[in-house]
Amino acid sequence: MSRVLAAVAWPYANGPRHIGHVSGFGVPSDVFSRYMRMAGHDVLMVSGTDEHGTPIQVQADAEGVTPRELVDRYNRVIVEDLHGLGLSYDLFTRTTTGNHYQVVQELFAGLYDNGYIIAKTTLGAISPSTGRTLPDRYIEGTCPICGYDSARGDQCDNCGNQLDPDQLINPRSKINGETPEFVETEHFFLDLPAFADQLNAWLDTREGWRPNVLKFSRNLIDDLQPRAITRDLEWGVPIPLEAWRDRADKRIYVWFDAVIGYLSASIEWARRTGDPEAWRQWWQDPQAEGYYFMGKDNIVFHSVIWPSILLGYSGPKPQSLGALNLPTEVVSSEYLTMEGKKFSSSRRVVIYVRDFLERYDADALRYFIAVAGPESNDTDFTWSEFRRRNNDELVAGWGNLVNRSISMAAKNFGEIPAAGERTAEDDALLAAVRAGFESVGQLLGKHRQKAAITEAMRIVGEVNKYFSDQAPWKLKEDKARMGTVLHVALQAVRDCNTLLTPFLPHAAQRIHELLGGTGVHAPMPEIREVEDLDNGLSYPVLMGDYTVGTKWEPVDIEAGTKLEAPTPVFKKLDESIVEEELARLQS
Repeated sequence: MSRVLAAVAWPYANGPRHIGHVSGFGVPSDVFSRYMRMAGHDVLMVSGTDEHGTPIQVQADAEGVTPRELVDRYNRVIVEDLHGLGLSYDLFTRTTTGNHYQVVQELFAGLYDNGYIIAKTTLGAISPSTGRTLPDRYIEGTCPICGYDSARGDQCDNCGNQLDPDQLINPRSKINGETPEFVETEHFFLDLPAFADQLNAWLDTREGWRPNVLKFSRNLIDDLQPRAITRDLEWGVPIPLEAWRDRADKRIYVWFDAVIGYLSASIEWARRTGDPEAWRQWWQDPQAEGYYFMGKDNIVFHSVIWPSILLGYSGPKPQSLGALNLPTEVVSSEYLTMEGKKFSSSRRVVIYVRDFLERYDADALRYFIAVAGPESNDTDFTWSEFRRRNNDELVAGWGNLVNRSISMAAKNFGEIPAAGERTAEDDALLAAVRAGFESVGQLLGKHRQKAAITEAMRIVGEVNKYFSDQAPWKLKEDKARMGTVLHVALQAVRDCNTLLTPFLPHAAQRIHELLGGTGVHAPMPEIREVEDLDNGLSYPVLMGDYTVGTKWEPVDIEAGTKLEAPTPVFKKLDESIVEEELARLQS
């Protein structure tokens, strides 16, 4: 057994999340975490809502509410949506907790003490019409390096280089199109160039990373620049230095405090579970592994900036939290588009998780993301392909096998029948299914989820072929042989259900019960209302008991277990849903 940290990107709390978001950070991290727990590893899966920064303040002003009121609203929406998807967080929290503030300030102070935070006078962007600071991401212009005309004030998405807003050619505000004014202001910067050699040496040791992540990270290190970690704004974590901590106009910038959330969430989890030092087992044990899940637009923060923060805090002077582990792997997904277009709430090219779950099963979305999602390439979500995958693979492939095998056994025996003498075909099928625990498990452990679920469904296809070839419905005159075939088929269904549990946990629990099982097969997260540990406001979190549930191993079914006539596990989708959903997009 090893300890595994699943560090999941923090969704920004300025609105509900859409299915493109959860295809990058949500479902892949949960599939991995569920598998690793089933395989016997001690998993800590943490994240929360990212709630600071000027974009929150800008939106709150536009809606006539306070930033806290805005993030309270969307924190709850996001918690409920991720709960609906069955994402098994050990703790899904938020960045507006007293615990988070303390951990962020501790890391800031440690970096400062170690000489990796430097003060500089720079040019800040101000909105001429409001007098307020414009966040870097709200400024667009032409990249001075590659000429891309929609570069952001913090980064060019075309060439990947870090930028400052004043470097842009013809900068403009994304809020109202006006040209920002640039004024001198003093800020603190993370001295990223100081870590270049250590980062390169660390990346040289990384094996098995997705090629796009490793290549992109190496390219960034070639031209590292100090990066501002404070901003002129009112909403965020105060700067923990004398003459700065009480200033209302200076705050730690959101990108810096958000990545520290992985650590602060781990510490909060430990405090909430009664052992305040337990987090150290995932962050300081050299044998512990840490996997970070996000979309490709967040690679730089996790493969360059966060490792730099960890390296800088850990040395040269020892700090109070001690040395902290670097990531084992940065697991980045590509983009999911929708009907050939980039997701855009403003252009209504979007379907929010909540709206999706009101009309379709969570496992139908989880399945599509796993089998056809943007694991290593940009992928397009279309309603026609979603319907096809659901009907042809989930319903006709897996669901139909479950239904007809249990139905025939219930009708003819009322229970799981005993197996008589097995044939070579029976033994070959059982061996093929059990081999799947190694083949599917190896793929899941290497973050090849698309290949893993394809392999699992191939095995389901083998069971379907066996069932059709053996044709137990033709064996009414030979009940002993019929019973043996059905026993073998149900054993295969039981094991296939385990292979598919990380992907389809809701269906897996139901199939477990249809096979006469009791108790928890696939544990689910719970929404818990908690008090802030440091005398702040209460808020909802996701937590759960994941010590229960099935293991990643075959389990023999028991003859004599009572069976009832099953109802379908998956819903077939009518052809009209494609037209209806496309009409919603155009309305």
